[in-house]
Amino acid sequence: MSSGALKVAVFRASDDAAGTQALLAARGFEAVLAPVTEIVALPASTPTGPFDFVVATSARAFSTALSLAKLPFFVVGERTAEAARRAGFSPHPPAQDVAALIPRLPGGRALYLAGRDRKPDLEAALAGRIAVLEVYAAEARPGWTPHQALAVAQADAALHYSPRAAALAATFAQSAGSGPAFLRLSHVCLSRDVAAPLAQAGAGRVIWPQRPAEGPLLDALESALADRL
Repeated sequence: MSSGALKVAVFRASDDAAGTQALLAARGFEAVLAPVTEIVALPASTPTGPFDFVVATSARAFSTALSLAKLPFFVVGERTAEAARRAGFSPHPPAQDVAALIPRLPGGRALYLAGRDRKPDLEAALAGRIAVLEVYAAEARPGWTPHQALAVAQADAALHYSPRAAALAATFAQSAGSGPAFLRLSHVCLSRDVAAPLAQAGAGRVIWPQRPAEGPLLDALESALADRL
């Protein structure tokens, strides 16, 4: 990577960040990896059934070995679908997001393979006919190393994928004494919800794409930095 490449801070957990790093490199950016969480598998004991179908909204849902009957699988995102296939399941074609998934779901009782920290949308939509099996957690790290904090402060932009990670990044920067430099970055967020903690923290430039997907997110990054490319 050329030393003149624009630097983009990425706060995802290490294995997710590796994929983002490759996508950024393909577009001529250099990733600055400063994870704010680490993924931990949780002991999983399947709730009492019966269930009529299974739902997963993250590839992390398959980080724990599960013994489930051959129920219909409904997922959000192609990465989640790929993880389901690797785990031996045959998911329906993936939905773009939870809002698009909900109308596709059949009647009956759902088993939701979920993370400990999650949005309530799916559970609210299926109230009374959904059981949650928490199979992973994104544990907050204690903070960045001095090298990571400096690298983030010297980046040209930052990518944000979740409200919690965005809030943690702002907190880590403040704790490291680089809060003002962090807030001056161009912050490119997956959605308006992800942007909210940054706006609240006082970030000056916060943008997001019309559609919450990684391709449009990276397109928005290129647009944000177009005058510097």
